[in-house]
Amino acid sequence: MNQGTNTKATNFRWSICVMLFFATTINYLDRQVLSLTWKDYMQPEFHWDNNDYGNITALFSIFYAVSMLFAGKFIDWMDTKKGFLWAIFIWSLGAVIHAFCGIATSGILTGNWFVGFEGAKEHIATVNNVGLVISTSVTLFIFARLILAIGEAGNFPAAIKATAEYFPKKDRAFATSIFNAGATVGALAAPISIPFIAKAYGWEMAFIIIGALGFVWMGFWIFYYKKPHLHPKVNTTELAYINQDIEDTPAINVEGEDTGKKFTLAESFKYRQTWAFAFGKFMTDGVWWFYLFWTPAYLSSVYGMDSTQAALPLFVLYVITLLSIIGGWLPRVFVEKFGMNPYSGRMRAMLIFAFFPLLALLAQPGGNISYWIPVIIIGIAGAAHQAWSANIFSTVGDMFPKKAIATITGIGGMAGGIGSFLINKGSGKLFDFAHKNWTTVDGVPFLQKYPQFNTERIPDGFFTKLKESGAVISDGINTGYMIIFSICAVAYLIAWFVMKTLVPKYKIIQE
Repeated sequence: MNQGTNTKATNFRWSICVMLFFATTINYLDRQVLSLTWKDYMQPEFHWDNNDYGNITALFSIFYAVSMLFAGKFIDWMDTKKGFLWAIFIWSLGAVIHAFCGIATSGILTGNWFVGFEGAKEHIATVNNVGLVISTSVTLFIFARLILAIGEAGNFPAAIKATAEYFPKKDRAFATSIFNAGATVGALAAPISIPFIAKAYGWEMAFIIIGALGFVWMGFWIFYYKKPHLHPKVNTTELAYINQDIEDTPAINVEGEDTGKKFTLAESFKYRQTWAFAFGKFMTDGVWWFYLFWTPAYLSSVYGMDSTQAALPLFVLYVITLLSIIGGWLPRVFVEKFGMNPYSGRMRAMLIFAFFPLLALLAQPGGNISYWIPVIIIGIAGAAHQAWSANIFSTVGDMFPKKAIATITGIGGMAGGIGSFLINKGSGKLFDFAHKNWTTVDGVPFLQKYPQFNTERIPDGFFTKLKESGAVISDGINTGYMIIFSICAVAYLIAWFVMKTLVPKYKIIQE
């Protein structure tokens, strides 16, 4: 039961926001381990190229997309507490499973299963069939990413649902921007921790140590989370503040619980609001995932940095991304100072944020001056994305009843995952194509000089040896990155105009 009639409101809702922040931080740490280790460890050990890595990240996006469709419904069915526990348990388990992909590859190819991490490397090195090593290891990592994706898909539906339970509409974008900043902090902590763990203890331990953080979080969530009207740390004044929107939503009772009928997936798709949210996620989620998954590879491929050398630029990049906290503050100003309704305030803010990614058009040309220019630009674009993301998530709570929030969030997440699949798969294909077809060696097209690679893989370290021999190389992968950066730059404006066309005015779904 809540405390009595205290006149001064408690602020326990912000403690819940902090818990959501840490869950999101762990979510993104687990997601980043592979991107920060594959170039230095998996590529030489398993002979991967950009396309192999692109396949793994693209399929992760598809698994995540499909899982999001059902994760939202699962969270609405299980409710916030139990649903979140299941989600973080599954994704933490998936994160740890990655560590054993090398041992499994050794066992499948050589029959040596009961070996340590170093023993697995030695046995894999004795396999003469490189193609078999690649296909086996990639398949195993895809399986690990499947488990990770199934669990991680539950994070945002559960967090958005918890935010709707603990915050009134006017505060939700700000609360969302705070917990969503966990994505930035996770991405920020990753380059200054994961590469050094991998270097000191092996890439396998990086997956195990980071994956274990989720199990720690579960212990706190079990004892900490209750519905606001049941939580002893929420007094009646704070509960009244949380539930101030009841009069706008007839299906909400005085305790803030939704008493209306449940939304089915089929019913959800009949609303323009669902399609607007889904399209916005489809166009923009892949941009963030591209920056998240490919920036370490970009610094390696274009500027020759290993994962430890890239730690400082990546750290600076994600520090800049922390500016996204403005994303929750700006629409609140529009609502409170200018009298806009929540949806109009968010859309005005999102239009402003949609212009900042246009700077990505200058990232690749600016890199000819200094690698710090694309690093800073990607940081600004990332901040704009996270600010956009906090608001697009909050539009769901603005217009749908609480029981539908996780379901609608899941549908949008599915659309975002499909967009992410397309950009990750396309990037891997494009970069390998550009690397082969658009590169010149001493002014001569690469494939003209080395026609055997029309049908063969380029051996590991081939370009490094060419450079050491004094050859002048103009790498076509730079053009590949310019193409993807250009797509990322315009995605938000396209998304905003379509969303505004589908839902021009604020309209609450009251069924």
